[in-house]
Amino acid sequence: MTERRGKGFLNMLYIEKLRYFYSTEARRLFSPITSVLGRTSISPNFLTVVGLALTIAAAPLVWYGHYVTAAIVFTLGSICDMLDGAVARLSERVTPMGAFLDSTFDRVGEGVVLTAIALVYARDGNLWLVGAAFATMIGSFLVSYTRARAEALGLECKVGLMTRPERLVLLGIGLLLQKFGVLPVVMYILAVLTAVTVLQRILHVRQQFRQTER
Repeated sequence: MTERRGKGFLNMLYIEKLRYFYSTEARRLFSPITSVLGRTSISPNFLTVVGLALTIAAAPLVWYGHYVTAAIVFTLGSICDMLDGAVARLSERVTPMGAFLDSTFDRVGEGVVLTAIALVYARDGNLWLVGAAFATMIGSFLVSYTRARAEALGLECKVGLMTRPERLVLLGIGLLLQKFGVLPVVMYILAVLTAVTVLQRILHVRQQFRQTER
């Protein structure tokens, strides 16, 4: 049992190091754009709204089968979503309302795209994939909620295999490569791993409570 826990801990460390690496590289890649935007009058909230609009615009593209275009629009929306926080910090325009809008619009955009995917599979009569899409949506909301609720209780809760950046990357890949039948596979992966992430966060919070009790 101890050996198994040790391996699980090492796996979590590896995942966290991998996540830190690609998040650091992503910030470095977009730092020139962030620097330029930070010196302009463009509001971080404006980027948040543009990101939501682009993400919602991807939904009808999915419905009509324009998956490559949907992937591009969805990716552009995701980039805006990533830049808004960085621009806010760089330009010292971080506000509680901005953070609230960012988190809320993230859920709306992701939910709209997943609903569009679910409707496509409902139209095709594939109820298993409809279930996977809605399971992913529920899981994605719970992943965010567990972190927010834990932080409201004064705890840290950022662990997990399938946080928002991973979901966006996988979903974008699935849309882009749907011509090769990749999206159904991605939906099943997302459905399972979002559920696993929720469980990981519940156990992580439980462990912190136990340590506090000791």
